[in-house]
Amino acid sequence: MAMSADLGEALERFVNKLVASGRYHSKSEVLREGVRLIQEREARLAALDASIARGLADADAGRVKASSEVFDRLESKFATKTDRK
Repeated sequence: MAMSADLGEALERFVNKLVASGRYHSKSEVLREGVRLIQEREARLAALDASIARGLADADAGRVKASSEVFDRLESKFATKTDRK
């Protein structure tokens, strides 16, 4: 499926520079790479949103620990690792 895109002058120059440098073989290759990167970012953001939603649901359901308990456990864990060195 053919598609055209108006990138504007600055992005068009950048794409042309990437192709001219030999890093990419065509403008289409540059654009496909850009869209793949956006897909990856959107997937990471969706995973982050899901994690936040799970955390909020846990908090709403009372599945939480006092911060002092968590910090004490972490301090103990890291102190043990430091002592091993």
